[in-house]
Amino acid sequence: MADGNKVAERVRTYRERLGMTMAVLAEKSAVSAEVIAAVEAGEVYPALGILVKLSRALGQRLGTFMDDQFQADPVIVRAGARKDERISHKVRESGGFCYFPLGYGKTDRHMEPFYIEIAPEAKASFSSHEGEEFIVVISGEVELVYGSVRHVLKPGDSAYYNSVVRHLVKAANGQAATIYAVVFMPF
Repeated sequence: MADGNKVAERVRTYRERLGMTMAVLAEKSAVSAEVIAAVEAGEVYPALGILVKLSRALGQRLGTFMDDQFQADPVIVRAGARKDERISHKVRESGGFCYFPLGYGKTDRHMEPFYIEIAPEAKASFSSHEGEEFIVVISGEVELVYGSVRHVLKPGDSAYYNSVVRHLVKAANGQAATIYAVVFMPF
């Protein structure tokens, strides 16, 4: 299972392979050097938006930082086994978002599918990156701010959008929510 230590090691390894300082990675990724230092030290597990920015700045696909094994197609994740694939188990460390990768082990993938639990107190921040995202609300209500427009999505609702537009996803109305999300970033 990928955990904060593996992510820390991989971010540091790819940064060092490219001969980048933390300051250069901070500039290229728009993630502060302090956050990068905390990620590389294994003190925090980066939120998905931060991991997306770091992977792009390092020229790697997102899964590079989460995979540690290969599985032949099709990759099937049973609902009951999903918790075993959980990559962020400390809600505070992930800002209230718990990501469960659903493409784990498929090394040739071009998109990143997730099951995501969003705590009511989750600290969402705006994100913007190349690619597209698709989300489906499973439970609770989700607030999607896309550009300057706010949308509230209910169970069964979905949203498909260009992720280059500034966006934010969080639980709505002070209640927990769960979603399926697929992130595509061209390489």
